[in-house]
Amino acid sequence: MGNRFQVTDRFAAGAQYIGGRLRAGTSGQNHSVIDPATGESVYTYALASTADVDEAVAAAKAAFPGWAGATPGERSDALHRFAGILAERAEDIARVESLQCGKPLKLSTEFDVPGTIDNAAFFAGAARHLQGQSAGEYSGDHTSYIRREPIGVVGSIAPWNYPLQMAAWKILPAIAAGNTIVLKPAELTPLTSLMFAQAATDAGIPDGVVNIVNGPGRTVGEHLVGHPDVVMTSFTGSTPVGKRVAEIATATVKRLHLELGGKAPFVVFDDADLEAAAHGAVAASLINSGQDCTAATRAYVQRPLFDAFVARVAELMETVRVGDPFDPATDLGPLVSHRHRDGVAAFVERARGYATVVTGGEAPGGDLKDGAYYRPTLITGAAQDSEVVQSEIFGPVLVALPFDSDDEGIRLANDTPYGLAASAWSRDVYRAGRATREIKAGCVWVNDHIPIISEMPHGGTKASGYGKDMSVYSFEEYTQVKHVMFDNTAVAAKDWHRTIFGDR
Repeated sequence: MGNRFQVTDRFAAGAQYIGGRLRAGTSGQNHSVIDPATGESVYTYALASTADVDEAVAAAKAAFPGWAGATPGERSDALHRFAGILAERAEDIARVESLQCGKPLKLSTEFDVPGTIDNAAFFAGAARHLQGQSAGEYSGDHTSYIRREPIGVVGSIAPWNYPLQMAAWKILPAIAAGNTIVLKPAELTPLTSLMFAQAATDAGIPDGVVNIVNGPGRTVGEHLVGHPDVVMTSFTGSTPVGKRVAEIATATVKRLHLELGGKAPFVVFDDADLEAAAHGAVAASLINSGQDCTAATRAYVQRPLFDAFVARVAELMETVRVGDPFDPATDLGPLVSHRHRDGVAAFVERARGYATVVTGGEAPGGDLKDGAYYRPTLITGAAQDSEVVQSEIFGPVLVALPFDSDDEGIRLANDTPYGLAASAWSRDVYRAGRATREIKAGCVWVNDHIPIISEMPHGGTKASGYGKDMSVYSFEEYTQVKHVMFDNTAVAAKDWHRTIFGDR
């Protein structure tokens, strides 16, 4: 395998980041970070306990008044420095991200890390624009205006598929708005979240503003969500776990943001550019080994193009180079773990009983046999109500189904519990416009699928959750809107008082 990045010395003090320093967890239990390309342990750390969560929340609570009281310009300057430090450390961060996740280095280098730096730069600017509605005399006798205020300590939980980007998506809008945060990453992939927090401290963001606790979801995660001093939770992960998070948050009347599962449709109308759609489908279904909640998973192709689309996608999938994430020629790395790979394989094996595996459908052997690899897979012949069409597989698996009328294509696209992302492929602006209006999803791309930008929001509907990451829309999650109203009359006995006592 290619050159690996050593992390043990970097995190020798431990994998918890509380009050501006690394420290060891106190649960008495250890967890190993496994390189999914080799199956080898690269770092073992002590997991957090609920007591560590309490300390992290206390650090965030203590830091909140000072950080909330900083001017927008001061927070903006710190975030600009933060973006600069991330840029200086980009190569190291990318290598650690590939090591713990198994994603190809070219994906970490060209997508995850630059996107995170851009997020930091965006929120550095956005921190100066936390504005409310302009002042006005809406009652005639009063002046009203809106204040946007930080809400307090945020306790967030991030997933393992994009640990660096998800840390940024949770932390940046929260602290740009003046909040403090305790983030629990997935224990499989804790390392780049720690590097992110260290960079925040090095940028001059005060101790306690950004804290990281690494521990199991059932203990550490649930304790964080239910903590009485945590006023808001942002969770990204599966829909079943999201339901559990919602139950805990509801019990303590917390503000809640959920970005949950997806089963994105990829709708190809019969006037689409076939070559563009085929290339787009391969890229959008295989990004991050398909471990992406917005990845294309269901390709609905109008019948005149269906056979040609299937043939071309299969042909392109067979050219994808599966291999060592640190080899610059690699297109597709392993899945995050052997357990997850086996779960993906089980979906495909069950599908063989009712559908056709056109290409892929197996783990490679040879030099890759020890890693959590799975070949790009295309399935046809599945029914709309089958498991591979309705359930989130979260691997490099695309299911293609034909449709006849435009009405049918849009109906099938909407026929799952999820509503996170979708795409429509057509040369007809009216046809594409209809698809963007009628497909129920938080994002609908036209003639592309996957690109995201810091200036635009990310979030879903239906079983994919609610609320937004990125963009200024994310401030709706992390600020309290306060109405302030001034009397302008200086009259003691106001006319409306007569409705309570006295006469006009």
